[in-house]
Amino acid sequence: MNEQRILEELLAILEANGVTIRNEPLGGSGGGLCTVKGKHIFFADTQAPVTEVAALSASAVAKLVDIEKLYIKPQVRQFIETHANSTFYKVT
Repeated sequence: MNEQRILEELLAILEANGVTIRNEPLGGSGGGLCTVKGKHIFFADTQAPVTEVAALSASAVAKLVDIEKLYIKPQVRQFIETHANSTFYKVT
């Protein structure tokens, strides 16, 4: 499974768990998770490498979703576990 497909799976997990996904050009920073008025929003930087956005989305999934209660493809689960502590870029 390539990183683009992993990213798509991770974004789908976030969206299924109530997170709004925003694809925005953010200068290559990668984006990240933020909360606005009590709602979670994940910003995916369209100018950043797929690997970086995937790592940030994996970290967001690890933070917000109990992955033990979901079926997640083994490659995606491994990616989440590997990138669970990726640094978030805070959008202000």
